[in-house]
Amino acid sequence: MGIRENYLKIREEIPDYVEIVLASKTRTKKEIEEVISAGAKNIGENYVQEAENMYSSLGKDAEKVQWHMIGSLQKNKINKALKIFDYFQTVDSFHIAEALNTRAGQINKIIPVFVEVNIGSEITKSGVKPDFEKIKNMAVKISELTFLRLEGLMTMGPRTGDPQKIRPYFRKTKEIFDRLSAVVIPNVSLKYLSMGMSNSYKVAIEEGANMVRLGTIVFGKRSCALDNSEEVNEC
Repeated sequence: MGIRENYLKIREEIPDYVEIVLASKTRTKKEIEEVISAGAKNIGENYVQEAENMYSSLGKDAEKVQWHMIGSLQKNKINKALKIFDYFQTVDSFHIAEALNTRAGQINKIIPVFVEVNIGSEITKSGVKPDFEKIKNMAVKISELTFLRLEGLMTMGPRTGDPQKIRPYFRKTKEIFDRLSAVVIPNVSLKYLSMGMSNSYKVAIEEGANMVRLGTIVFGKRSCALDNSEEVNEC
């Protein structure tokens, strides 16, 4: 099957309430145009420069989708990122949240953000450690920032070829999500739990994800250097 058929098949198979973010890292303009024409509504990019290039090349098609930052956000890239992205899924520290809020304020733009949780406490990955009090405290501090709106949690889970091995981590993230949702925090409305990728999205949905980030299962395999932006399974 082609890219269009792959996307439509997955969209039909998973529940309607689950949002699909298509990871466009290293993909071509033609490939992204194909999924947009198939009805894709969310595109995820790992790097600001690649996002700039893709957004520009797509022309008016770029405005048909929501753009998600799914890679680590560098402070010196925030101004450029704000021109493109509608969602920032990888806020991993209050330091970044403050910087994002300051820059968003300069252009008077309200930004939906997710807190990235390092659910496996891996030293090679970014994200807040899976300590509920730390995550809650960060949520409270973000709630006080004028131009940010905390709308979700995001996690990747440990790298493994067996999605069943990631299940406990997804389950733990959902528990944190539910506990945080039960806390009344002004200006915080948790809508999204973003977890699961091409080899693990089915398990992630079973464990409560309502947003998944898919790449290879839609676009086909690609080669890429291992980095800290997404799991090796997406390469």
